[in-house]
Amino acid sequence: MKNRSDVSERDAAYHLHPYSNLRQIETEGPLVMTRGDGIRVFDENGKAYIEAMSGLWCAGLGFSERRLADAAYRQMLELPYYHSFNNRVPSVVAELAAELIAWAPVPMGRVLFANSGSESNDAAWKIVHYINNVRGKPRKKKFIARKRSYHGTTAVASALSGLEGGKAIFDLPIGGVLRVSAPHYYGGARPGESEGEFTDRLVNELDELIRQEGADTIAAFIAEPVTGGGGVIIPPEGYYPRIQELLKANDILFIADEVISGFGRLGEPFGTQVFGLTPDIITVAKMLSSAYAPISALYLSEEICASLAEGSDRMGYFGHGYTYSGHPVSAAVALEVLRIYKEDAIMDHVRRVGAHFQAGLRRLGAHPLVGEARGIGLVGALELADDKAARRPFEPGRGVGAYFLRRVMERGVILRNIPGDIIAFSPPLITTEAEIDEILAATEASLDDTINWLQGQR
Repeated sequence: MKNRSDVSERDAAYHLHPYSNLRQIETEGPLVMTRGDGIRVFDENGKAYIEAMSGLWCAGLGFSERRLADAAYRQMLELPYYHSFNNRVPSVVAELAAELIAWAPVPMGRVLFANSGSESNDAAWKIVHYINNVRGKPRKKKFIARKRSYHGTTAVASALSGLEGGKAIFDLPIGGVLRVSAPHYYGGARPGESEGEFTDRLVNELDELIRQEGADTIAAFIAEPVTGGGGVIIPPEGYYPRIQELLKANDILFIADEVISGFGRLGEPFGTQVFGLTPDIITVAKMLSSAYAPISALYLSEEICASLAEGSDRMGYFGHGYTYSGHPVSAAVALEVLRIYKEDAIMDHVRRVGAHFQAGLRRLGAHPLVGEARGIGLVGALELADDKAARRPFEPGRGVGAYFLRRVMERGVILRNIPGDIIAFSPPLITTEAEIDEILAATEASLDDTINWLQGQR
């Protein structure tokens, strides 16, 4: 066993880690991080890493933005906590709500605050049930979600997610969730099937599901504009317009999960704008505060808000919320983040640097280990393949993606290995072209290491 610090020992003894191998934590301990500077984080030994995943897709402004620390401190001194229950509100929360409506990519009525993307997607599920009860449609409760989607870790958000690993042991999924295919042409197309034919098949699949289940039983369709945790999946051209036509024709609400794509990741404020979406509900989190403080929100259409108000009249109140919904410190940080996005022209920066990143990523797509390189803005993926021509992945037990990840971390870059040996990238929005080049150079060298390791095994 390697020598471990006191911090590592205490952590391994007392801390239950999310999404980690608990036995490995016990035997090896965690990687302990102590500080951040720009897009880099530093471990307890002083080693620097470019955080090319923005933590968990979220630290858009990096790890040392003083303006956000100052905003939090000012709010702590002025009003460190108050709630929005019982017809009250901290002034900073009201200001943030108005600013978010000004940012809305399509007309929206109000925003509802929570603390994480999982909570916001969970709340969306509750609200859809609520309004269909108010509207006298008690049978219209089913949700359609896609395979390989990720919507969070609360019970309902987990059930909506299309990543099956680890769900069964929690007795998930729950009832009332219908599943359709992921719009992943590389991984889902049949031999000889064109991209247009693939889109036709997915649209027909949704149409048949609606007919089979009955539109009067289906309440909503939830989708990430670009699937994040399922492998950075970008839908083929024409997919969303046709999906939305079906939803509108069958009175099915569209929930856009913009927890990852919201606030600049794709080069526009929202993925809704990139793909021409017209959702009824939008969930946002992560880069709303650049992850400096926990906060999330749901955008709700005027029609939904009217039904909520009607239900509130019947019941005497709207019975949903959290102790920390719209926490004033988090709201102050989020407001400052939105100011920085505007004042520093962050979206323009993402479009410029994103073009450089995407060009470099596509170049790596020619590497013999890479089956497909894909991305948009400052998010991307390299899907590794045992046989490029056949699009055949490696057997999971071979640990190819995990080996690559160790090699790239040795070079001081943090990426993510998604099941299927998909290497994900999501660098902070402030990343420069020179830093992109550092990320890509470390990636290429680590791919070379990995293919040499595989050849040695053979």
